[in-house]
Amino acid sequence: MILPYQYVKNQFTWFFLSLLIVNCSPQPETATELESESSNPPNIIYILADDLGYGDLSCYGQTKFSTPNIDKLAQEGMRFTQHYSGNTVCAPSRSALMTGLHTGHTPIRGNKEVRPEGQHPLPDSVQTLAESLREAGYATGAFGKWGLGYPGSEGDPNQQGFDEFFGYNCQRYGHHYYPRHLWHNQDSIVLEENAGKQKGSYAPSLIHREVLGFIEDHQEEPFFLYVPSVIPHAELVAPPEIMAQYQGKYPPETPYEGVDEGENYRTGPYESQEEPHATFVAMISLLDQQVGEIVAKVDSLGLADNTLIIFTSDNGPHQEGGADPDYFDSNGPLKGYKRDLYEGGIRVPMIARWLGKIAAGSESDHVSAFWDVYPTLAELANTESPEGDGVSFVPTLLDSGSQPQHDYLYWEFHEKGGRLAVRQGDWKAVRYNVLENPDSPLELYDLSQDIGEENNVASEHPEVVAEMEEVLKNARTPSPVFTFDQGTYLGAQ
Repeated sequence: MILPYQYVKNQFTWFFLSLLIVNCSPQPETATELESESSNPPNIIYILADDLGYGDLSCYGQTKFSTPNIDKLAQEGMRFTQHYSGNTVCAPSRSALMTGLHTGHTPIRGNKEVRPEGQHPLPDSVQTLAESLREAGYATGAFGKWGLGYPGSEGDPNQQGFDEFFGYNCQRYGHHYYPRHLWHNQDSIVLEENAGKQKGSYAPSLIHREVLGFIEDHQEEPFFLYVPSVIPHAELVAPPEIMAQYQGKYPPETPYEGVDEGENYRTGPYESQEEPHATFVAMISLLDQQVGEIVAKVDSLGLADNTLIIFTSDNGPHQEGGADPDYFDSNGPLKGYKRDLYEGGIRVPMIARWLGKIAAGSESDHVSAFWDVYPTLAELANTESPEGDGVSFVPTLLDSGSQPQHDYLYWEFHEKGGRLAVRQGDWKAVRYNVLENPDSPLELYDLSQDIGEENNVASEHPEVVAEMEEVLKNARTPSPVFTFDQGTYLGAQ
């Protein structure tokens, strides 16, 4: 039977209309599309405070002052309770961060001066976190204190993966908040307003301005922003307008007498301070304010749902330049300070915020360390990290499956007679004075029962001590530079 033309035309019309309806209607995303969306690499902002203790934030228990902006970061993200720095002093801690290697393997294992300005350089042969992210298409910037290679050396930040650097190359010069100069890439920027004893420009404020500018300049592309602040490391100095808010409020004050003139002034030794307590609070207040402004900049540019912000510290609280960590309970429930390998020297606060990805107000007791940051950020950036000591904590951040655990964590410290530490599960072993006696007694603590490391239980668990001895024996590779020969070190930061 031959169908009428109009009937056939109508049937084809409805057929094609149905195809259009099906193809134009919202469809379930395919696996490929979902994978493509999830693989969009986030911007990364990593803020590293200098010598901020585990108890120096109100969201970690500080009661003498508050840190509202950092607390808000924790309220909107995840607070880590068992995160560890790379070391108990500056340079090796930063080396562990940049290389993904603990201090038994990372090239820079101690603070080693290079005169007149800088520290022993990180070698070209190592692949850094910044280099990997730059290769993955990230714009990379570092703003603050470097400490991993003197200007122009192979360890210079511009030689280690950073497109832009502004701040202190040398951590010894980073002691001073009104420095004579700062570095912008390979250019030494003389601060005439800080000549002599003048205090015209507070360096952290200059650096912070560049931080905000970097976010503005790179908002249209993925960026890695590394912010190693010098606050609150000694010397203790705050801008007058902030200092005025806290003067006289933290008695009793014990004035610190430092170096205020002569050839050593602003070349390392700390300046005097009449009110160390008030100044310390003023400095952390400024740090908190700057963190708040970084977050506000990200949010105002509409970048919050694609920006991971991490805040942490490079080691425990210091006792220099008049600082008084006991007054503020800066190490919280932990034993020890900067330069110790007890928990107070190496366990640090860490907060991570990524709106819509990291659960707001969450907390994690996952045991992690600086050398885990490299594989974590590389995974988020969809690039590979070199084989190292780190374990990615992406599953913890994103609540996305099983979180791998460390077999052990290891630290070595080349000053104060030489110190070693290892954590395996809840067991923590510490050995001091290894320069004098490589077989000095091993202390053993059960952190699940004794977070303050008050009870050495080595005599009660000889089998655990034997296991820890075996780990210590195999945890490090030889270094021609950092040999546990204390005579090789010219200064500590």
